[in-house]
Amino acid sequence: MVITMLEGRVESEQWDALKQTFHAANQQLPPAIAQSYLIQNGTEKDIWRIVTVWRSRQALQEYRASVETPGGVLMFRAVGAEPTLSIFDVIDYIHGG
Repeated sequence: MVITMLEGRVESEQWDALKQTFHAANQQLPPAIAQSYLIQNGTEKDIWRIVTVWRSRQALQEYRASVETPGGVLMFRAVGAEPTLSIFDVIDYIHGG
């Protein structure tokens, strides 16, 4: 598994638009995505992230090769933010009961 994090600063008047855009996109996730979350910083409320769990690095690479601009980047750009991307390899995980 691989996790990507897109982070951007979003003006407060754009928060609802970002939430709506994210919700609409999650209705048609690519099969390569296992889960995706829209999260907001608890103290710096203008910092938002889209955290996505990909089934594999290969699945992520295939998705990125299939699109001109990834969907998450487009979501941030639609609300006037240019996100930064971080990619993490999942080394281990624990499932809650």
